[in-house]
Amino acid sequence: QVQLVESGGGLVQAGGSLRLSCAASGRTFSNYHMGWFRQAPGKEREFVAAINWSGGSTIYTDSVKGRFTISRDNAKNTVYLQMNSLKSEDTAVYYCAARSGSWYVVSRSLPAGYEYWGQGAQVNVSS
Repeated sequence: QVQLVESGGGLVQAGGSLRLSCAASGRTFSNYHMGWFRQAPGKEREFVAAINWSGGSTIYTDSVKGRFTISRDNAKNTVYLQMNSLKSEDTAVYYCAARSGSWYVVSRSLPAGYEYWGQGAQVNVSS
């Protein structure tokens, strides 16, 4: 089992920044690739970004490229999502998730591809 706890959400004005953190416990953190997803009211959960086990490879959904940065610190068992130039459409509950197995698969950007989930952190961006 891997337990994930997000923190760092809150209310920010459009154009501002927030950094989300996700602390992991349980099994060896560096054995897992990590992802961030988000879910706005009335919408399906969508992929935001993912990072492989070592931090050497990252992917992003097009709408956040150039604004968001995913990173990880395996010594601290933590993955981060730095969000800059926030827009009102970024308002959602943000979830971190963990997956094992190969990095080079389509499911790395799909909710069904992840085994463990955090409880979510609310991010509200006011326009």
